[in-house]
Amino acid sequence: MTRMDLAQVIINEASDAQIIVLKERDGHRSFPILIGSAEAGAIDRGLRDQRTPRPMTHDLVNNVLNALGVELERVVVNDMRNKTFYARLILVRDGEAIEVDSRPSDAIAVATLRDAPIYAEERVLQAVCKSDDFD
Repeated sequence: MTRMDLAQVIINEASDAQIIVLKERDGHRSFPILIGSAEAGAIDRGLRDQRTPRPMTHDLVNNVLNALGVELERVVVNDMRNKTFYARLILVRDGEAIEVDSRPSDAIAVATLRDAPIYAEERVLQAVCKSDDFD
């Protein structure tokens, strides 16, 4: 697994498809993921530490994890099939790891709320990455 950073959130209000770019923390590989507007907004709000008056769906997930005493250890983009990315939330409760299937956009939105690390499996990186310098 490789540690990734959320390098960019590209919001285009004229389109339903938004883009996030994950970049290798200690390297130059990166890849985009197309996401929905609601998820892009949630990620952007999480990064800016902006809260809505009432909890949105990702806030709700965060609140449920808090209420149950569950830690989000990490998010892993673990697969890509038919041009669709898959992710897992790696949760920990009472020392026990629990893996939950998720869309990457939802997983990353919750990760931004909880300041949790994001990883990608090497097979995903090899399948989709390009070398870019975001500096």
